[in-house]
Amino acid sequence: MPDIHVIHENEAWIVPLRAAFARIGVPFREWFVDRGVLDLRAPPPEGVFYNRMSASSHTRGHRFAAEHTGAILAWLHRHGRTVVNGPRALALEISKVAQYEALAAFGIATPDTLAVVGREHIAAAADRLGFPLILKHNRGGKGLGVRLFLSAAALAEHLASDAFEQPIDGITLVQRYIAAPEPFITRVEFVGGRFLYAVRVDTSEGFELCPADQCAAGEVCPAEAKGPKFRIVEGFTHPLVPRWEAFLAANDIGVAGIEFITDRDGRAWTYDVNTNTNYNPEAEAAAGVSGMEAIARHLAGLAAAERRRAA
Repeated sequence: MPDIHVIHENEAWIVPLRAAFARIGVPFREWFVDRGVLDLRAPPPEGVFYNRMSASSHTRGHRFAAEHTGAILAWLHRHGRTVVNGPRALALEISKVAQYEALAAFGIATPDTLAVVGREHIAAAADRLGFPLILKHNRGGKGLGVRLFLSAAALAEHLASDAFEQPIDGITLVQRYIAAPEPFITRVEFVGGRFLYAVRVDTSEGFELCPADQCAAGEVCPAEAKGPKFRIVEGFTHPLVPRWEAFLAANDIGVAGIEFITDRDGRAWTYDVNTNTNYNPEAEAAAGVSGMEAIARHLAGLAAAERRRAA
């Protein structure tokens, strides 16, 4: 029986991880989480568990996949299983408010944000914050609900229209727009809690920044765009890397992509933590690196350590 179990709810996003395990010759078991029965009377199987549950799982018809995963992680935790991206990681994956508060504990700046429950309160929150601003979903992923507004009139028109998207958890974030001197953000990837590489992402075509080689049918995904939409930055360094690593360690996050933007004054603002990170295959091929292989090797190392302890 494989020693590695991968918890997920998206077939497309698991394909490159399968290939990575095949390249290194390590077996693993997939645990597709949507519906089912969790028998709390029985112990979990032995091994290492990797949680790849996504904040956007509800957009693929898996409305309670994250909640189901939360129950599984609590069960695994009680039985002392080794879990990469455990309960705390899941809590941050599905709440940007939780992310921002956790980042603040490490002195990591996030954009000014108001969390709003109730569509009727968004305009007043926007007036308090000022324009330009961004609306986004607290539980998002893939840029869900992210829209830029330059004026109160534009926001009012949007709120009165069918284009307004109600967040799955009811929380809309009203967030200060960070103006960058160039239209790009940087996504910093971590595996095993350590810096792996950084990728520059062109945002000139919008905010849906899914880097996966496949996205769900019907979605607009920049990973399918031609040209250097995603480019791995050679020799990347940043003074926030040690703080990001400390933040990940303190919040039970082994694998993540952290996104930040730099304003015209050179200040970095961290605005998203993706604990279900994906990688752009074209950018990786050009740079000669593989995030999924790094994950596979990390999990294989943890599983080998478990076997040694059990021997």
